[in-house]
Amino acid sequence: MKRRSFIKRSSVASVPLLLGGVPVTAVAENVFSSFVNPDSDRILVLIQLNGGNDGLNCVIPRDQYRGLTMVRPEIVLPENSLLEITDKVAFNPNMEDLKRIYDDGDLSVIQSVGYPNQNRSHFRSTDIWHTASDAEDYLATGWLGRYFDAYFPDYPAAYPNSDCPDPFAITIGSSVSETCQGMAGNFSLAISNPEDLTQLSTPLNNEVAAGCYSEKLDFLAKTIQQTNEYGEVIQTADDLGSNSSTQYADDNDLAQKLKIVAKLINGGLRTKVYIVSLGGFDTHAAQVEERDTTTGLHATLLQRLSGAILSFQDDLKNLGLDQRVVGMTYSEFGRRIRSNASFGTDHGTAAPLWVFGSCVQSGVIGDNPEISEDVDNQEGVPMQNDFRSVYGSILTDWFQVDENIVQDVLLGEFQKLPIIEMCSPSSTDNYVDTEIKLNAFPNPFENVTTIEFESKREHVKISVFDAIGSEVKVLTNQTFSEGKHQVKFEAHRLPKGAYFIRVQTENGQQTKRVVKM
Repeated sequence: MKRRSFIKRSSVASVPLLLGGVPVTAVAENVFSSFVNPDSDRILVLIQLNGGNDGLNCVIPRDQYRGLTMVRPEIVLPENSLLEITDKVAFNPNMEDLKRIYDDGDLSVIQSVGYPNQNRSHFRSTDIWHTASDAEDYLATGWLGRYFDAYFPDYPAAYPNSDCPDPFAITIGSSVSETCQGMAGNFSLAISNPEDLTQLSTPLNNEVAAGCYSEKLDFLAKTIQQTNEYGEVIQTADDLGSNSSTQYADDNDLAQKLKIVAKLINGGLRTKVYIVSLGGFDTHAAQVEERDTTTGLHATLLQRLSGAILSFQDDLKNLGLDQRVVGMTYSEFGRRIRSNASFGTDHGTAAPLWVFGSCVQSGVIGDNPEISEDVDNQEGVPMQNDFRSVYGSILTDWFQVDENIVQDVLLGEFQKLPIIEMCSPSSTDNYVDTEIKLNAFPNPFENVTTIEFESKREHVKISVFDAIGSEVKVLTNQTFSEGKHQVKFEAHRLPKGAYFIRVQTENGQQTKRVVKM
């Protein structure tokens, strides 16, 4: 199914209700068939970093440090403060807890994640991440909503039931997650405190009188009944569950949200997806302190994030639940390469994300971005890995969904990334190398440059992106024989400036910066 054709078939009507004082959305039928293994007890935890995380201030390209000092003189971290994780990559010094997880072999760092034609609006870019749409398309369903639709085609009318008594997804917060919006309803319930869930009063006495609004009233009553039933099983799980880690900080909101998640899992709740969030990453100003760049707003956020994940992972291991849970961070976009005059950064393009858990293949996926001294003020980190490849790899390797079904869920093809290793022994020295031996000459160039790359016998797509992440040209999209190949990039009609050549093969992808003089 193509992305555009899916839009024509997608529609959704939603009715906001309350569960324990917070909104819940639920609606009526969908079009998918059932495909999956409902007995799987694996869980995915999503951590949304609201505002646009500055990847260059948390995953630092050590081999590009000189360039960073030139384009970020006011905010660059001291080189001797960096936490080395490989010979080329380091963490922000405020991410000691996340480095401990990496050293334990439970963390995958995925470089330069984004999407073609980056939209730098908070709302639109978040919508794209939640729906897994192309930048120019608007979808009414979330990527996890479509996944659940494939599993449970008669939701919400037939749920909860004896086989599926638990909510499919839970958002710890004040509103449901749009990632879980299905064709007929949102599969996510929003709760703030499982110890304080109140039963909702039904507006009926089990009968619906005939009339203009009878169907709507019946729908409202059934949804309230469903909400109350889900509330009961959540409270039961909370009563039965417990936490074993002493590392949760009382003043860390994200840690407290993850503490709830761990307790509910331990209490026997069979919910498959949990969503939590941490705000404050829109760091246009005061991202760092003027006299000490290791401190400031971003440093505080990274400490909270790292500490929360470490506490959660420690709790899961103590409870014997760590091999059932994989977690992932994401943010709507990265920040620009060049800092601004307010000790901050503005909206950019791609950024790294982290996947954590005992069944994660520890290492770094992808290459460091190139940081040149002549970067334009608008230039962001170019996309190397499409975020839908992360989604698709988790669905196929963690939830073990058939790859063809995942293509339907994501509305197109995706690249498999080596994220999940199914809890086999791991090594923190495992650097995942996706090098394609990409080169461009001459560079800089006037009107024409030659792109040279090596490939196996496989399909290769070569695209050209401008400094703000827009795809301006596709140079080739075909199958190549094994060996070294050359493709011309003719830029006669393009303005002067920096461009990014992205080569995508079946086995990996790589990005190269070129400059038209």
